[in-house]
Amino acid sequence: MSQPGTDLWTLGVIVGLTVVTVVTRSFFFLSSREWQLPHWAQRGLQYAPIAALSAVIVPEVVMTQGQFISTWQDARLFGAAAGAAFYFWRRGQGQAVLGTIVVGMAVYLPLHLGLGW
Repeated sequence: MSQPGTDLWTLGVIVGLTVVTVVTRSFFFLSSREWQLPHWAQRGLQYAPIAALSAVIVPEVVMTQGQFISTWQDARLFGAAAGAAFYFWRRGQGQAVLGTIVVGMAVYLPLHLGLGW
């Protein structure tokens, strides 16, 4: 019967992952010349925050416990609609994503807490 604890294999994996992480994150600092991302990559990275936010929010808005929402009386639908309307109204201007979150929550919370939707 073995004693509980960290074995050599686990320590090796931890050290290996640490080395890979440090090397990949410091790769840009180790180079002697300046790195330039291609224009298509710079443009694509502009959409990363909204894509990540959508990937987290959309399943939460349209599903409940693995099932699609079957009623319109759900505060999440109205909050998401208000947030999307605000975003399309203000996109291209400063703080559109933050405003989307604030407006969506300003609609969601009264419906959820006040009406119990």
